[in-house]
Amino acid sequence: MILIVSLLVLLMLVGAVAACVFKDLLSAIIAAALVSLIAAVLFYFLQAPDVAMAEAAVGAALTTAIFVVAIRRTNRYEQ
Repeated sequence: MILIVSLLVLLMLVGAVAACVFKDLLSAIIAAALVSLIAAVLFYFLQAPDVAMAEAAVGAALTTAIFVVAIRRTNRYEQ
């Protein structure tokens, strides 16, 4: 169990760094959504399924959709 949690935390760190480094904003949003989805899985492992469902719905789904719509209306690539 501790190995799985450690691996997920490491993947979260990699995703967060990738979201900061990407110049393509759509790729950065996908990396941030991955971080949020992994956080939801970690909440489920910590015996908090209600928080996991809220994080998956709001963090991974709704926020990502809003960011994608905002990027469609602006420039996709950072200058």
